[in-house]
Amino acid sequence: MKILVIKLSSIGDIFHALPAVHSLKENLGANIDWVVHREYMDVIKCFPDVQRVIPFFRDSFFSNFALFLRELRREEYDYIIDLQGLLKSAMVAYLARGKEIIGPSFHREGAGIIYSRIAGQRNKHRHAVDECMDVAELLCDKSTVPLKVEFPVQFPESKITGGHPKVAMLPVSRWETKNWPAKCYVEVIRRLKTLKEIEFFLIGGPDDRAVCEGIIRDAGAGVNMAGKLSLIETGSLLKEMDLLIANDSGPMHMAVALDVPVLAIYGPTDPVRTGPYGSLNRIAKTSLDCQPCFSRTCRRDGIPCLSGVTPENVIEMALEMLKK
Repeated sequence: MKILVIKLSSIGDIFHALPAVHSLKENLGANIDWVVHREYMDVIKCFPDVQRVIPFFRDSFFSNFALFLRELRREEYDYIIDLQGLLKSAMVAYLARGKEIIGPSFHREGAGIIYSRIAGQRNKHRHAVDECMDVAELLCDKSTVPLKVEFPVQFPESKITGGHPKVAMLPVSRWETKNWPAKCYVEVIRRLKTLKEIEFFLIGGPDDRAVCEGIIRDAGAGVNMAGKLSLIETGSLLKEMDLLIANDSGPMHMAVALDVPVLAIYGPTDPVRTGPYGSLNRIAKTSLDCQPCFSRTCRRDGIPCLSGVTPENVIEMALEMLKK
């Protein structure tokens, strides 16, 4: 059996889809190919269940269309599974060669007209991982192998050395409204380092380096890895951590896949849908009537859904998690 999975982005969404792909591999013994945005190819190559990765050139689509189409149509598939649910991903499914196209319950933008079948009933009050698992529920015989949520990923070994505990922090996300104030991270580091011999590693992209450097300077501890690591190297570093404290962001879901406990700080987004998956993890949040608003801007002073999460809240949770 041959299956084509289409999940183009983002890094968090890709990891949300991984358990469904693993279940298909485990239960059907299929050869699985995956279409993804080119910048995430190396991450998919770390998924042992995936045989071939097909890059989608979103920034140069037309100039690379012939190459993309040739790679896409190299095989004929028993199932083409769109786990993105957008018109763009549905059109990729339409262009591929296959017997049946299956789409997710959360499809939009008219993508549903492309699909032969839709997996599961629309229910936005559950985690994105469980939504993606609908396709495994549809295609797999659960009487032979029970479906389990697992995240098989193989990142290279990290060059990070030293003792434990090690705590990673990810203080910057793409949305300003998801960023817990930098001064709060400073306070967490200051307090935790007086209570435990902890090594702190701050991670993020090149644009986050100055913020991370300021936190380290004011806290008097930490190693600034922001902008120094590829996605693969970030995964390798996270493997060595005992805890990740993070805003709502993609690497948080990488840590979940690696069984690294995550303490996630949530403001405008919904942890029920996109929080760190599993019982190892904790959520720090307030309960305002405007949450979740899913907005990149806030009309209230000081983004109260984030400022209402105190360093004391996070420190108490972090200490409990490190003890475990």
